[in-house]
Amino acid sequence: MRSKTQTWLRMLFWHTVPVVDLVAACRVFVQVGERGSFTLGAEAVRVPQSVASRRVAALEEHFGERLFDRSTRRAALTAFGRDMLPSAKRLVQLAEALEYHAEQAKLRPFGLAVPETCSVRHLAMLDAAARDEDTFLDFRTAGPAERTELLRSREVRAALVAVPAAGADWTVPLGVASPTDSGRGPLHLETLRPGRAQRAFRRIWIQPEDDVPHIRDRLEQTGHRVALVPAQIAVAASLTAAVAATMHTDDFLLCSAAQAHDLGLYWRRLAGTPAARGYSVSAVAVDDAERVQAGLWTQVARALGAPTDAKERA
Repeated sequence: MRSKTQTWLRMLFWHTVPVVDLVAACRVFVQVGERGSFTLGAEAVRVPQSVASRRVAALEEHFGERLFDRSTRRAALTAFGRDMLPSAKRLVQLAEALEYHAEQAKLRPFGLAVPETCSVRHLAMLDAAARDEDTFLDFRTAGPAERTELLRSREVRAALVAVPAAGADWTVPLGVASPTDSGRGPLHLETLRPGRAQRAFRRIWIQPEDDVPHIRDRLEQTGHRVALVPAQIAVAASLTAAVAATMHTDDFLLCSAAQAHDLGLYWRRLAGTPAARGYSVSAVAVDDAERVQAGLWTQVARALGAPTDAKERA
């Protein structure tokens, strides 16, 4: 045998009254029923008394029965109204619980895998911008391969993945940096070619973030064309190791202008067709990718060290 609540929920889904309107009407019905007054009930749900009266009237029409006895000065419940009041309370409580859980779900951190090259300051600015959009970011800094794995294993909801610059959402031009100011113009790789009697040579260190085929292979191929020694293009075990090697010797670090500034190094462009980092957002859900790619484009660009306007990108 069906309970009254089951019967009522069946009516809820099969009748034409919108669910939200039914919940709003039940809120008024409960408050008026408990207080015995349309005036006090309307105040409790913060609506005008005329609105409260219309909602109750709509609810009565929906059920086909009177909820209140209009022949008395007080808002006295009819027998049908007394029977329906407990079920109305449960529906209102369920609606309030649903709204609460929806708000809590929106506060759940949004896991985003980002490059280790992003500065704390710019990540904080990205986080602040996301909070303005009711998104709470949880950053996971990692290298290119690890970011892809974090997304594959669903440990994060989205990741800024390394891609060739031609098809990227964000592009970060790369150059070389050194602890001394060795010139303002672009660096031509052939000027690093050692002489026949020269034992020592200057290296270009590739940090882990740039140890990807579309950057590493391109730089190695360029070095081969201008007759550099293979060891002159070297991959460092970590960013710290790459910067230490650069500071200890007369070597160069492959990096962006923003990263060189953060590290206190002098930066120069590479002559010819230089390498560039490319990033695209990949996500478990399409909506999550759109939230990062469109809604936070400028803040992500700053965190990556990418140009943010046409003049900078030129």
